[in-house]
Amino acid sequence: MTTQEKSFQFMAIAMKYLPEAKEQLDKAGVELSMDLIQPFMELFTQVMQEAYELGFEDARKENQ
Repeated sequence: MTTQEKSFQFMAIAMKYLPEAKEQLDKAGVELSMDLIQPFMELFTQVMQEAYELGFEDARKENQ
């Protein structure tokens, strides 16, 4: 799987939870718009990529 494919999957996961996140932010008085969320989505993708690589490396070590 390519990095771009993984990024799309990570973005799909983020979008799945976006309504819940928006609700929590609304309760906290934080306004959320697509312009404001873009940097956080990019950060989320980076975090998910790093977590994926860590899990992949752990699995590789276990199978040696």
